[in-house]
Amino acid sequence: MSFVICCWDGPGASRKLLQEMEAEGKRMDQDAPEAGYAPPRSNLLDTALQLGLAALLVYVCVRILLPFTAILLWSVILGVMLYPLHRRLAVPLGNRGSALLIGVVGVTLTLVPMVVVVTSLGSSLYSLVSGLQNNDLTVPPPPPRLADIPVVGAKLTEIWALVATNLPAALAKYRSALSGFTAWLLSFARDLAAGELSFVVSVGIAAVLVAYGKGAANFALRLLQRVTGSRERGAHLATLTVATIRGVALGVIGVAVIQALLVGIGFFAIGLSAAGLLTLVALLLGIVQVPVTLLTLPVIAYVFLTEATTPAVLFTIWSLVMGLSDNALKPLLLGRGLEVPMPVILIGVIGGVLADGLLGLFVGPVLLAVAYVLLMEWLRQRPVGNGQRGDEPLP
Repeated sequence: MSFVICCWDGPGASRKLLQEMEAEGKRMDQDAPEAGYAPPRSNLLDTALQLGLAALLVYVCVRILLPFTAILLWSVILGVMLYPLHRRLAVPLGNRGSALLIGVVGVTLTLVPMVVVVTSLGSSLYSLVSGLQNNDLTVPPPPPRLADIPVVGAKLTEIWALVATNLPAALAKYRSALSGFTAWLLSFARDLAAGELSFVVSVGIAAVLVAYGKGAANFALRLLQRVTGSRERGAHLATLTVATIRGVALGVIGVAVIQALLVGIGFFAIGLSAAGLLTLVALLLGIVQVPVTLLTLPVIAYVFLTEATTPAVLFTIWSLVMGLSDNALKPLLLGRGLEVPMPVILIGVIGGVLADGLLGLFVGPVLLAVAYVLLMEWLRQRPVGNGQRGDEPLP
């Protein structure tokens, strides 16, 4: 008490002392985080729990959707391609009526040609494999004019004659090469049947997607805006993606499908046993932008060797005209301004087939073309002075 009394110097000194103590307390509070502030342990646990649950949810969703990835991607591609048609039909038929009509017609147009081609191909493969396994394969004798072909004619005639006259000896001689080929044919036929079913399912899903086209478009636009951080940039990338999908799907895959069907009509009309397989090869060549005449010319030569002159001439005219039909179809269907190099399409076809079989033949080139176009668009952006990005082309 005596110390307090001795130090007492009036009310003014007391107020001054209290102000100094409050100022010192504020400085200590400000210095406390810099000295090593750590958030509460409960916040860290909550954040870790949220991240773990989000990662688990993503993992479960990816695992569930992974078997249907190719089907869903092809459905989205078909939906983007068919949406303009849906908007036109929705005016007289309504939204659901237009989607139903597109689904029914699309499934029919997809199912009938695919059933014909796949059935013919499967029948040819089954007969070939069954004949090789039972040694009862019937092969006609080689045509006389086959030996007149330069360089390879004599060798082909020898092999053909051996197979036609003594199949067990031919199988024994070429067994090592035929065993792997037979296994591959069986696997290919199984994958082809699965691919046909996937096509039909994809068309049905695409019909449902076009019915909800506005909502799907808004979702994609919001997603791209969130990724890019810019409304204008997101809208530009969405427009570019849609244009690329439609350009490749119609201008590359659509032209290849139409041309393969037209060429295949000639194969079936002339009665070729491997008409389904040849039609599929024509489709593959059309997608990778290789002239289909490279396939039709050897087939024409074979037809002249095995058929009468008049049917062979008619088949030749049809095959040559249909083999060049892509020159008339591309200007009508190919997207203007779309520049995707052929190696990108080729790699997409090969990678798609290896990854997803027959369905990947169509999904692969479209996805790789979209990725290529978006990459080129990103590379065209250049940083400007204030940290924003411009759209000037690279030098």
